[in-house]
Amino acid sequence: MTSGNTSRSAVLFSVCMAHFLMPFMMSAVGIALPAIGREFSASVLQLGLVETSYVLSASIFLLAMGRFGDIHGRRKVFQVGLLVFSVFGGLISLAWSIETVIILRFLQGMGGAMVMATTMAIVVSVFPPAERGKALGISIASVYAGISCGPFFGGLLVTAFGWRSIFYIVIPLGLLTYAVVRTKMHEDWAEAKGEPFDWRGALVYAPSILLLVTGVSNLNQGWWAWVLLLLANLGLALFINLETRTDYPLLNIRLLRENRVFALSNLAALFNYAATFGVTFFLSLYLQYVKGMSPHQAGSLLIVQPIVQTILSPLCGRLSDRVPAALLATSGMTLCAVGLALAASLSATSPLPLVFLLLILLGAGFALFSSPNVSMIMGSVAPRYLGIASGLNSTMRTMGMMTSMMIITLIFSMLMHGQPVTPETQPAFLSSMRLALLVFCGLCVIGIGCSLGRVKRNVTPRESR
Repeated sequence: MTSGNTSRSAVLFSVCMAHFLMPFMMSAVGIALPAIGREFSASVLQLGLVETSYVLSASIFLLAMGRFGDIHGRRKVFQVGLLVFSVFGGLISLAWSIETVIILRFLQGMGGAMVMATTMAIVVSVFPPAERGKALGISIASVYAGISCGPFFGGLLVTAFGWRSIFYIVIPLGLLTYAVVRTKMHEDWAEAKGEPFDWRGALVYAPSILLLVTGVSNLNQGWWAWVLLLLANLGLALFINLETRTDYPLLNIRLLRENRVFALSNLAALFNYAATFGVTFFLSLYLQYVKGMSPHQAGSLLIVQPIVQTILSPLCGRLSDRVPAALLATSGMTLCAVGLALAASLSATSPLPLVFLLLILLGAGFALFSSPNVSMIMGSVAPRYLGIASGLNSTMRTMGMMTSMMIITLIFSMLMHGQPVTPETQPAFLSSMRLALLVFCGLCVIGIGCSLGRVKRNVTPRESR
């Protein structure tokens, strides 16, 4: 599946650079939001859109870009994605208004979708099955390294050179990666070349995701958000119906119907991300408002989780080449469930070592789950569907994050009634956090059930039309 002209080390370097750069930018931009808001006198809603517009764009284009990669070549889509991400990211440093930042972040998200929809497929195309877990583990570790470094280095850059400096650095790093891809990767990996692209499915899917993200982000704003959520679900139902009747669909529903390992692995990913995405949000508020820590102190403690994930992910990936990946992934989700149960037990008097312990458990659990689960997803389909598999796996991550956001919004709306966290509302906040984390723990248990459903199954690629 690879030629002598394509360097495996160059592929791994390029994928790891891309995987580092994108979450680094996401977490660094989060640190820069207050400074951006002060310069442009931006509202809280506008600052929220700086982050949401990127996630929205990535969500809309992930599936389409995965399919484009299968048809036109994953290397080409990866290359163009790097350019789009780097150029529009660099242009943000020249932004003259908050609206410009939001629009450029949306366009940057399109590049991010092109990259994230093809990276895992490229790794699987280049590395043989005996080395796949190790390579996937290293590439996933780079994601957590980016998450870990973003707040720290982003804070240093913003303090020393201003918020625009964060966007300066994306250009040299992105263009360096592009140069490596251009000179060292020569295979296109287009196993579905010549097949038509499902424009009808894409045009139904995109507005449905737009309505879904907008609805979930505004559930506490009124009835209209619920109407958007209903329309989004109707649109997604129409999309699935169209895909079942299309010869060359954007998302091959037969893969989900007939390939048990593929379907259950994606479901496990959805539940795992839905269960774990909101934990950092709650713990950040808990440490600052309940425990009285400064933002820097809270960040220094919370960084434990991604550091554990960064260290353990390559080891877990290598282990998945020797031990059944389903068992490792199930063990990881079990650790996550234990960590969530511990988090749900936190009170105003809980000792900080307990927080440290649950962060280690969550980090170890996610490391055990991520690379083995991705390895199972990518190894369960035929080469012509690797782009679809990569795009769907990334979509499950985004959908899981949105599910987590929706749960948090609903619980805060019910128990906090829109009030800020103060000493007076601290009991209501703790009740909200406890309920949400118990719901997350329940989602993790459902994910364990999905993961267990594939333990005794052999992965056999299916050629389905």
